[in-house]
Amino acid sequence: MTQNKFAIIVAGGSGIRMQSAVPKQFLPLGDKIVLMHTIKAFFDASETIKIIVVLPKNQIEFWHELCQKYAFSIPHTVVEGGKSRFQSVKFGLLSIKNPSGLIAIHDGVRPLVHKKTILDSFELAQKHQSAVATLIPKDSMREYTSSNTTKSVDRGKYLIVQTPQTFDLQRLILAYITEELPHFTDDASVFEFYGNKVFTFEGTYDNIKITTPEDLKIAEILLRT
Repeated sequence: MTQNKFAIIVAGGSGIRMQSAVPKQFLPLGDKIVLMHTIKAFFDASETIKIIVVLPKNQIEFWHELCQKYAFSIPHTVVEGGKSRFQSVKFGLLSIKNPSGLIAIHDGVRPLVHKKTILDSFELAQKHQSAVATLIPKDSMREYTSSNTTKSVDRGKYLIVQTPQTFDLQRLILAYITEELPHFTDDASVFEFYGNKVFTFEGTYDNIKITTPEDLKIAEILLRT
């Protein structure tokens, strides 16, 4: 049975670490801006995915202006976000009428996500109720101790978490009923807190999150390859 597929693309970042007055999701990347590449990645993966873009209230008008400037016409719904990522995702979930099916949550500043990663996330979430893209760390890792020193840890016990993070929609909505807590760093942590199991799958190292000028330069190189 074919399930409804949704994607909430959260784009509430600023330009502080990017050292830019323009929020990072609106910076040029190739022939489009960052957020447009992200939306296009989901549309190209499947035109059946209903795309919801969550933006801060004070950025929505600018986004519409950019869509006109770049003649960007991929169908999507814009929802006003909250003060935190948790609230923004929650508002995106609440905007869905007759919610059933699968929902992918993705960072607006991860424009290089592969089609296969997106489709795998939906396929695996249909089987396991959740599917979170992760990577095995390449670098050695150390952990802060109570004495403000560090100790070496086995990196084989850890995973780097990416997006998309895809879930059974009704289960995720129920999980987001809870109040926001400091350790909710992503959607998987909210889903898990409600008593659900989180299934992970292998992401890709080029699915980078653009947060610094160096990230943007790397993304420009990867986009051309």
